[in-house]
Amino acid sequence: MPNRPTFRWTVVALLFAATTINYVDRQVLGILAPTLQRDLGWSESQYGAIVSWFSLAYGVGMVATGRALDRLGARTGFAGAIIVWSIAAMSHALARTAGAFGFSRAMLGLGESANFPGAVKTVALWFPKRERAFAVGLFNAGSNLGAVLAPLLVPWIAINWGWQAAFIATGALGFLWLAFWLALYRDPAHHPGISREELAYIESDTADAMPRIPWRALLGRRETWAFGVGKALTDPVWLFYLFWLPKFLDARWGVTLSALAAPLIAIYLFADVGSIAGGAFSSALIKRGWSVGRGRKTAMLVAALAIVPTMFAPYAPSLWTTVAIVSVAAAAHQWWSANLYTSVGDVFSAPAVASVIGIGGFVGAMASMLFQRYTGAILDASHGNYALVFRFCGLAYLVALLLFHLLAPRLEPRGARIPLDTMPGEREDRSDNMT
Repeated sequence: MPNRPTFRWTVVALLFAATTINYVDRQVLGILAPTLQRDLGWSESQYGAIVSWFSLAYGVGMVATGRALDRLGARTGFAGAIIVWSIAAMSHALARTAGAFGFSRAMLGLGESANFPGAVKTVALWFPKRERAFAVGLFNAGSNLGAVLAPLLVPWIAINWGWQAAFIATGALGFLWLAFWLALYRDPAHHPGISREELAYIESDTADAMPRIPWRALLGRRETWAFGVGKALTDPVWLFYLFWLPKFLDARWGVTLSALAAPLIAIYLFADVGSIAGGAFSSALIKRGWSVGRGRKTAMLVAALAIVPTMFAPYAPSLWTTVAIVSVAAAAHQWWSANLYTSVGDVFSAPAVASVIGIGGFVGAMASMLFQRYTGAILDASHGNYALVFRFCGLAYLVALLLFHLLAPRLEPRGARIPLDTMPGEREDRSDNMT
């Protein structure tokens, strides 16, 4: 059928590809960390400082890029961001000191910070509410594909051509994606390839467009801070897996660079399943008549419970038992993340979505920066004992869900009650809805 409404899935495919490249680029250092640490003589604390610069710049960038994307739109914002992060990824090849690696990580974090605010905003523009969690789960699965591709590509490139080549080759992927993005993407209302049928479907549960909400109003919303708390407690766990897991497997089980691919691929394939299934699970509950809040939070509870056993990973009797525990935890995180991100689009209008994602991302990144530095200090002080770190990873999601629920007991589109000329707390009691 010529009018079959499917172009929105092409948009998701572009977002999926960008997220895949994003995670390939950010994971290269983690995969090479045991090799670089031995060759360059880093301590655990120095490595913690290097990766923390990524989190610091990522958090600052999410605040700035979230607002910029709301002003400039996804097309221009993504194009600029991927140029910055691709150049930064390639610049690691020139680094020789911990300080130089830290600078490259900071620039990489700054560029990559635009990916999730822009992707969630794009989903809010291209999908009706009942499909958004599934769409977010699909593009977010790119993070896991990136985490699968990286251990396949990076060791092979590094062993054959050196670690510098690994940074250059993976960084260059962003420029290939850029050509497709500029050729294919426009917002739905102005896209020449979208049918009237699909545009009507996208707008089928969308209220009238709302003006942009100022930051002072967003910061006064409990839902903004519910998202921020959820990110602050769980982002450090995911970045720990990305940046420290190869080092943990090397320290605990002697997994070398050439043998790293199999356990990491297993872990992130499970994570892929969790990302898609988590979004589909809450979407299915909502389609069956559950409220949006009940559906999202039930899905998040399932994830929080599934990740608790990760506390026992350091005590596992074998490598593959460890891999199984961490695989479930990685899948649970992505299940959680798909629903946490989607909750922003459930409550806020499209002009505010990227800004709220940016605020929450900043809070999560600052927490991650501190966690990475403390992880390095703990490992130096305990001579490489990861037990305390994994205890935090196992319990963080239950605490995050409790706080999320206390701050946002109901997930409903009430943001339109905040007029643009009032301060936080001075809200009009109007019944307008936002998407």
